[in-house]
Amino acid sequence: MMPAISRNPRVSFIIPVRNDAARLQICLRSILCNPNASKQVQIIVVDNASTDDSAAVARRLGAEVLTVDAGRVAELRNRGARHASGDVLAFVDADNEIAGGWLYAALECLRMTNVGAVGAMYQAPPDGTWVQRTYGHLRGAPRDRDADWLGSGNLAVSRSAFELVGGFDTSLETCEDVDFCHRLRAAGLRVVSDSRLKSVHHGDPRTLWEVLSSERWRGRDNLRVTFRKPVAWASVPSAVVPVIHVLFMALAVVGVALLGTSPQLGAILIGSAVAGFVAGTAVRVMRAAVREAAVRASLVRAFVVASFLDAGRALALVTRAPHRGGQSRPTVAAS
Repeated sequence: MMPAISRNPRVSFIIPVRNDAARLQICLRSILCNPNASKQVQIIVVDNASTDDSAAVARRLGAEVLTVDAGRVAELRNRGARHASGDVLAFVDADNEIAGGWLYAALECLRMTNVGAVGAMYQAPPDGTWVQRTYGHLRGAPRDRDADWLGSGNLAVSRSAFELVGGFDTSLETCEDVDFCHRLRAAGLRVVSDSRLKSVHHGDPRTLWEVLSSERWRGRDNLRVTFRKPVAWASVPSAVVPVIHVLFMALAVVGVALLGTSPQLGAILIGSAVAGFVAGTAVRVMRAAVREAAVRASLVRAFVVASFLDAGRALALVTRAPHRGGQSRPTVAAS
């Protein structure tokens, strides 16, 4: 059992950023809107070689800035944790905006028996595109329960739990949050989802093309993490389905190649591949529809977005895509 955190612990917010000054400003202001933030909170922005105003925005809003030349997001989070003075480490991404009661809810949960980490599923921007809203519906609404894993862009961890498992695995480019939470649970600690830790993710993909490219990046370490021991069997389907989809894609490519010499066989292979891919995506949408009324209300849109999501995760196994966080963002005016 982990030692209980103190009654008024110091909380260190750790925020990795790269060329995202405008959304970083929103993120920092949302942290500062939490009651007692000015007295109880340390804010550390780990700037990954930004060429925009990210560092200046962070300093203007009272954050400590650590500058690194390059690094995976797991390295940035660990670097911030080493610098942190808090008993609680709060990991929030620069494109997330947290609720005003986030800090209180996080500390209340971390005082519960044997809780190592607490967070909640991201929410889509309320003024986002139809793709962002649908993507959010497929992800699911925040729920109050013990979770297998939670995203590291909206996660609070006791320092003792973080140190017990050795922090994030810096060999991973993605899925470092899944791996981290699995190691917490393997150590006998609880990972708790609490809907009060509301976090709007302004970085959700805005277009279908962004869904495809972001999932190509996000899925690259999926297989590697899923089958690490101890295996979390509930996560296995999410790793196996992209493999099946890759096989269907390969079957379609073979079918296209055969159209010139054996049109009938080529057409059969293409049709079988399309049918298999569609069936797999339909299962995903139906499962989401059981959970979310918003998905049931717009099944066609959900299927379209899910198709691009599944294609991206499949392509992640055989191609490489850069992280969208490396792209330039608009700077913000001084305020």
